[in-house]
Amino acid sequence: MDTLIPTQAELAGDPAVIARAEAVWPAVAAAAAEIETGRRLPGHLLDKLHEQQLFRLLMPRTSKGIETDPITFFHVIETIARADASTAWCLSQAGGCAMTAAYLDLPVAQEIFGDARSVLAWGPGPRVKAVECTEGGVKGYRVTGTWAFASGGRHATWLGAHCPVFREDGSPRIENGKQVERTLLVPASVVQWTDIWDVVGLRGTASDQFALTDHFVPHDHGFTRDFQNPGRERREPGPLYRMSAMTCYETGFAGVALGIARGALDDFVDTAKTKIPRGAKSPIRDSPVVQMGLAQADIRIRSARAWLLQSLAGIWKRVQAGADLSIEDRITIRGASTHAIHSAREAVDYAYNAAGATAIFHSHPLERRFRDIHTVTQQLQGRLNHFETVGAFMMGVDTDLTWI
Repeated sequence: MDTLIPTQAELAGDPAVIARAEAVWPAVAAAAAEIETGRRLPGHLLDKLHEQQLFRLLMPRTSKGIETDPITFFHVIETIARADASTAWCLSQAGGCAMTAAYLDLPVAQEIFGDARSVLAWGPGPRVKAVECTEGGVKGYRVTGTWAFASGGRHATWLGAHCPVFREDGSPRIENGKQVERTLLVPASVVQWTDIWDVVGLRGTASDQFALTDHFVPHDHGFTRDFQNPGRERREPGPLYRMSAMTCYETGFAGVALGIARGALDDFVDTAKTKIPRGAKSPIRDSPVVQMGLAQADIRIRSARAWLLQSLAGIWKRVQAGADLSIEDRITIRGASTHAIHSAREAVDYAYNAAGATAIFHSHPLERRFRDIHTVTQQLQGRLNHFETVGAFMMGVDTDLTWI
């Protein structure tokens, strides 16, 4: 871990890129109710997000992406999440998926991401398979399965199907003692959708389920994810692609959580100025208990945010200088991002509880913030057992490092 304290400029990110998020923020905020009821990002908002290239933040410049740094990415996602968490979640997910272009042959990357409105989405699929085959002289796979939690899939142009690989005779393909896995990319037009996303929060992400049946995918339309074979297929030399998509997901989704929390505290302050509880004579803002709780919630998220950004900036500085991302770096980012997510949840819980019955109505923004943050903590990036992984590593105990 770098002992030098990052400069303010290193913590602040690229102002020109962050300005893209600030420019679209009013439109995101205005669409929040429509996103919630429609369970989709509406077309008029997607137009504005594409105009600002916010789906291309982590995409290589060779594929007409912005290829920004992780600190700037965090600031963009946090800014959007203050307006609407579902939009920020979709952008964060799309950002990590767009890093795929760094692993593909350039002609394939251009085919998939060449359109300015291209978006890649994916999700896990426990009962799936890819069977090796050759068709018309082209090596590839026959893919069958169902994948869920495909956030942003309904506005995606391509989808990724994560699959264990089997030989033509049906036996698993094994390398280094493990079954080979590959993410195979298909046009969104060829999948069958099932609407499953009737959920508590993050309703606008439309994280639905898609299926393929015996669909042929060429070998070059796939890659091995970076946490399984770091660097093996990476084409792009830039430092961003030595950070790994997983660390960028952690950073982005922590940004979603902290943006929700900042928005919730802002909403609470507005409410506290005028809310007079039954039987009271003055607004709740005059209560010393409320004042103390607000200060503690605010300090909690500021501290978590500062630790995440400071850790990330130090690691990014070393990676820019040519270092590879170490296990210690990954552990640091995982611990800081998980801490940020749960610190954000605690702050939102405070605001929701302190606002009383006012916050239970759909018409009040705290109601949505509360549901959204508790959906974030239920996802992979918010798992409490990440702290177990971090602690085990600190004590030298063998542990599964797959999800760091």
